[in-house]
Amino acid sequence: MTTVVICIDGFDPEYLEACDAPNLRTLAKDGFLKIGESMMPSVTNVNNVSLVTANYPEVHGISSNYRLVRETGDEIYMESGEYILAETLFQRAARLGKRTAMVTSKDKLRTLLSDGATVHASSEQPPDWVVEGIGEPPHIYSLEVNGWAIRAGNFIMSQADEPYDVVYITTTDYAMHTFAPDEPESQEHLTILDNAIGDLVEAHPDITLLLTADHGMSSKTRMIDLKSGLGRYGIRANPVPIIKDRYTAHHSNLGGCIFVYLDDPSQSREALKILRGIDGVEEALERSEAATKYRLYFDRLGDIIVNAESDAVFGDPSEVKMPPRLRSHASVHERTIPLLGHNGDFANFSFDQNLDLGRYVFEKVLTGD
Repeated sequence: MTTVVICIDGFDPEYLEACDAPNLRTLAKDGFLKIGESMMPSVTNVNNVSLVTANYPEVHGISSNYRLVRETGDEIYMESGEYILAETLFQRAARLGKRTAMVTSKDKLRTLLSDGATVHASSEQPPDWVVEGIGEPPHIYSLEVNGWAIRAGNFIMSQADEPYDVVYITTTDYAMHTFAPDEPESQEHLTILDNAIGDLVEAHPDITLLLTADHGMSSKTRMIDLKSGLGRYGIRANPVPIIKDRYTAHHSNLGGCIFVYLDDPSQSREALKILRGIDGVEEALERSEAATKYRLYFDRLGDIIVNAESDAVFGDPSEVKMPPRLRSHASVHERTIPLLGHNGDFANFSFDQNLDLGRYVFEKVLTGD
C-alpha cells in the first residue's frame, strides 16, 4: 500500500473553516481531522525537513530558510540537502530498497529534500515526461500551480511499473500570502486543491493519505526595525530575516521571527533588555534559551531570537517597503495547522504536530519488513 503525504504550504485552519472542501471533509470522516502545531520558526524549510525526517530542528539542523554562517560571515539560503543532519524518509526508503516519489511546487524544496527519492519533480523544473502527461505547469505565482503539483503526483503514481511506498507532495503558499480566507480567490484555490486531492484518491483508492501544513498565516500591519532600535543605544547588530527565500513576491522577506547577530556578543544582556522594550516585540530570547524552548539547532542560531506580536513583522525600511496588505508567518502565531488522516492504521498513534506524519511513515511504512 502506498502512503501519500501532502503538505499544503500556509494552510492555516481558517482557510478550511471559511472555504468549502467537500473531498477533504469526506476523507476525514473515515479517518481524522484535528488541529495541531507546527515547528518553530513557522517557515517552510524548517517544517518540511521536520516532516521528512520526523525530527525536531535540534536534530535535523534546519532552523531557518536563510542563515548567517558565523565562521565565514556569509549569508546563505538553506536549500541544499547537505545542510540536513538527519536521515530523511527518502534516504531511509532507498536504504531499505523501497520506492519513493516527491513532487513540489517550489523547486527549492526539491533541491533541499529529494536526495534518495526514486523520482522527484517540481513545477519549476518539471520532467519532460510529466509535462507530456499532464501539461505545462502554471506560473509559480498562480492559484493553479498547486493543483498541477498534486496532479503530477497522481500521474507519476499511475505511470509506475510497481507501486511507490511513499509519495510526498508539497505546495507553495502564494495564494495564502495574497488572499485572506474569506476572499473569493481563496475559495477558488482551495477548490483546486480539493478537486486534485479527490481525483488522486479516486484514482488510487487504496492509499493511506496524510495531510498537514508547514505553517499558518496572519495579516500583518506593522514593520519593526530592530537594527535602528538597537543602534539608538549604541549596539551594532545584524538582524537576519530567517523567512527569506527567493520567492519574494510572497512576503517581501518580512516575517514574524528574526535572528539577531550582535557585533559584540558581550552586549547580549543589554540588547535583550532593549529588544523586550520595543513596541511589537513579543519575545526576545538568548540563543541557548531559544534552542531549548523551541528545540532548535544551537550552532545555526543568532545571538538573540526575536518573535513579533501577531500583527507585526521585522524589516529594515532602508531595504524593503512594507506592502499595503501583507500576509506572512514565521512567529509563534502561525504555528496552528490542520492534521488529516485517511485509510491508515491510526489506532494507538498520536498526531499532535506536523512531524508526526513523518513519524508515522518511519514507524508504520519504512520498517524494513
